[in-house]
Amino acid sequence: MVQNNPNFVLMVEDLTVSFDGFKAVNELSFYVEPNECRVIIGPNGAGKTTVLDLICGRTKATGGSVNFKGHELLNMREDQIVHAGVGRKFQTPSVYEDLTVFENLELSYPKGHNVFGALFFRRDDAVKARIQEIAEMIFLQDLLEEKAAFLSHGQKQWLEIGMLLIQDPELLMLDEPVAGMSVAERKKTAELLNRIIADRSVIVIEHDMGFVADIATRVTVLHQGKVLSEGSMERVQNDPKVIEVYLGH
Repeated sequence: MVQNNPNFVLMVEDLTVSFDGFKAVNELSFYVEPNECRVIIGPNGAGKTTVLDLICGRTKATGGSVNFKGHELLNMREDQIVHAGVGRKFQTPSVYEDLTVFENLELSYPKGHNVFGALFFRRDDAVKARIQEIAEMIFLQDLLEEKAAFLSHGQKQWLEIGMLLIQDPELLMLDEPVAGMSVAERKKTAELLNRIIADRSVIVIEHDMGFVADIATRVTVLHQGKVLSEGSMERVQNDPKVIEVYLGH
């Protein structure tokens, strides 16, 4: 098994998880490079979200290895994985609706790992500058004093991405980030992700093939918990196996 290869941020090898004898992920291996946007696609039930759950520690694997920059994540708790530099966004936006955009970002600032930590650290110029920087990146710089409850669905998605970015993870994992977005919001989200990978690696689960084509450095197609095909968007789109089990439907 490869150990701490500097060419890869993340090495997933022979990853397996069984639920009552059913292998939802079955000896899965893939490797993510620095500044890569890896998009995982596949039919419903292929194991896509389960893979993210395994990487972030939400689900415990029954076999294999997940090596992040020399750290074996399968031996770590969820909070330890976050502090190691792995950020995870789930399908449904999870923001504090009664707080403003500014307060949501401030609460996520690394000095405050819980509500009390966030409330009692000094709101100094460095904190304000970082919040402004992230707000501009996620297109919310003019809405810093707006309560999150009044944001559109797409803007809430961007805010949650910003809440992860302000923690400065080296690997960001997003589960269907453009689900429910307008066409204009999807285009801006693609622009955002293409900016994000200048400084970090991203794993995205997505069904929108147009969006995948706009963001993917490399595409992994899962089927029944295994890699069916891998490579550029063009390559996997033209793979007869992929057309048969997924894209053709």
